[in-house]
Amino acid sequence: MSTLTIENLEAGRDSIATERAAAHAALNHLRTLPGDDPEYDGLREHVIGEYMSYARYVARRFHLRGEPAQDLNQVAYLGLVKAVDNFDPDYGTTFITYATPIISGEIKRHFRDTTWDVHVPRHMQELSATVRAAQQELAQRLGTTPTAEEVGAYLGLPAEEIVEAYEAVAAYHAASLDVPVALADGDGAALGDLLGAEDPGIDKVVNREALKPLLQELTGREKRILLMRFFRNMSQTEIGDELGVSQMQVSRLLTQILDRLRRRLGLAAR
Repeated sequence: MSTLTIENLEAGRDSIATERAAAHAALNHLRTLPGDDPEYDGLREHVIGEYMSYARYVARRFHLRGEPAQDLNQVAYLGLVKAVDNFDPDYGTTFITYATPIISGEIKRHFRDTTWDVHVPRHMQELSATVRAAQQELAQRLGTTPTAEEVGAYLGLPAEEIVEAYEAVAAYHAASLDVPVALADGDGAALGDLLGAEDPGIDKVVNREALKPLLQELTGREKRILLMRFFRNMSQTEIGDELGVSQMQVSRLLTQILDRLRRRLGLAAR
């Protein structure tokens, strides 16, 4: 490395250190001002602006989780503002040490509360994040994707909880039913077009099977009336002519037969 390059690096470090010292001094001075002081708002904005680059640095640690960098930066800025407004030099720590967990916590809260497409309990969201981190750590150690048992042993948790965490991760992003899907013949279709729907014929099959033993209990005349009405599509008048009774009698007989079948079918369903 050339002497010029080393000098440039050292100059850069000195510049950053000077800027950090100035920002820290401004922050300490800000804490001495009352909120209604004319200098307060301007100094507060200055301090926030000085530390925004650090907030972006913290946000970059979360860039691989699929959220736009601009959105994460905005969340990090929110955490920075909270840190600036609540920092007290008497805490006995530097502002960076104080602000880092606040900014990180705000970003984690953003992922937990706003980026899951399907509602998942908070403890399961937190467990999923822990499992992902453990999975990455073990993958580097083992050179292969760890099993649920291996992740569970690493975290001291039952394998069943690890599997539940894997399933919860699937709720992080839900696929749109409008997403195009390529079919085997080369044609395209929307995912929603390929999903099955409830077949109303299933209920008919169930009812028909449940009715079979009940129909066997009917008299020959009752079975004949149902056959003519529902299988031959004969009118009540036509049925009455064939049986030698009036249409009113046929209507009354049909009502009695059907009511009795409905009651028996209801009892059978229970």
